[in-house]
Amino acid sequence: MNNLPQVKVGIVAVSRDCFPESLSVDRRKALVKAYADKYGMDGIYECPVCIVESEIHMVQALEDIKKAGCNALCVYLGNFGPEISETLLAKHFDGPAMFIAAAEETQNNLVGGRGDAYCGMLNASYNLKLRNIKAYIPEYPVGTAEECADMLNEFLPIARAVIGLADLKIISFGPRPLNFLACNAPIKQLYNIGVEIEENSELDLFEAFKKHEGDERIPAKVKEMEAELGEGNMKPEVLPKLAQYELTLLDWVEAHRGYRKYVAIAGKCWPAFQTQFGFVPCYVNSRLTGMGIPVSCEVDIYGCLSEFIGTCVSQDAVTLLDINNTVPADMYSESIKDKFSYTHNDTFMGFHCGNTNTKKLSFCSMKYQMIMARTLPEEVTQGTLEGDIIPGDITFYRLQSTADCKLRAYIAQGEVLPVATKSFGSIGVFAIPEMQRFYRHVLIEKNYPHHGAVAFGHFGKALFEVFKYIGVPVEDLNYNQPKSLPYPTENPFA
Repeated sequence: MNNLPQVKVGIVAVSRDCFPESLSVDRRKALVKAYADKYGMDGIYECPVCIVESEIHMVQALEDIKKAGCNALCVYLGNFGPEISETLLAKHFDGPAMFIAAAEETQNNLVGGRGDAYCGMLNASYNLKLRNIKAYIPEYPVGTAEECADMLNEFLPIARAVIGLADLKIISFGPRPLNFLACNAPIKQLYNIGVEIEENSELDLFEAFKKHEGDERIPAKVKEMEAELGEGNMKPEVLPKLAQYELTLLDWVEAHRGYRKYVAIAGKCWPAFQTQFGFVPCYVNSRLTGMGIPVSCEVDIYGCLSEFIGTCVSQDAVTLLDINNTVPADMYSESIKDKFSYTHNDTFMGFHCGNTNTKKLSFCSMKYQMIMARTLPEEVTQGTLEGDIIPGDITFYRLQSTADCKLRAYIAQGEVLPVATKSFGSIGVFAIPEMQRFYRHVLIEKNYPHHGAVAFGHFGKALFEVFKYIGVPVEDLNYNQPKSLPYPTENPFA
């Protein structure tokens, strides 16, 4: 994927001047060794210039990690730490920061070798709040070298998403289709989290598409598509147009990214798209998403934003699906009941016309879009990618702005079941624990649209921290709560 940040975390140890500096030096070295032994040295840098005890040391450390190309920071309390200098370190660093602290090693060295970082972390958190500084602090931020190495590794996907958002431009084409008010959300929160947006007319896109007629790169792009689709290439006659459209989008990205490093696209796909372009863009959208450039359907701006975050966290293709239809009772009885621990109402089908990447489908065919073909000539609805989504762990999630410009998000972990959907489109049978209650008291109660982003794996822990870091209030960060934890709106007598 060529549309994601590469994270390099600068590890800076800090020390309070009334504690032995050697504690922080030795503990920093032990942390770096533990990380290297388990994860290798890719993605981290040990700042050797100094142990930060003062504001002057803080400036020296900042200059060193900047020179080393670090775009994320780990402030490591080897002992109690200097609460002012260490928090100024995070304040003046241009990128995401985390704070962790060293546990005491042995009962045999609790006089000269006691560091009190357990206490120092409290002062660090207090000073971060005083200065309005954002920082990631793990669930339990004090540990051995090996435990801190694991915390540092868990910070990487969080940092990748935060760095990516700070340099992201969303390119959109056209307003949301008629009767799609659910995907229409204010863009003010994009600016609040540092994301740029370029809104264009679909007429601009159509003009650019026309200018790519006869592009000499089209035949090579068609061969790429033929190789990817294999026997699933059911509509070969439309491939030249799809190749032309893909080149149009890729060239638009390069011409319009401006000073931003990363791009996501909120694309138009109906109602006039098919009749004017002569195809549907689903398959092309799936290919760009596989390249790390998420493309949402139906000009869903917060959908493609959500996809980009999931791509950063998972370093893998994601997809955007409708939370679409219930699983029929006979399908549940035949294929799910007594085979899995889910109730019928824990299950549902996630679907979109054909935007899911081939690598995330058990099988695929590039066909026409059945729903659109009910009212349009079939030949202008070609270009959708159909197939059952691969079984396995997933995270269903979304970041959204409300109509009154408040950020909220949801995260729910579950899985795609190995059950044949017997339907059409890019589709899967999903199971999420307590989905029935989540559907009612989060998705409906909080007015979320029907589109949800899907990451292939369990990434709830990292996504939760990303959403907190960028400013989603904890009370508006929802998840599928267990039965033992009722939702505020849940009727206790139901």
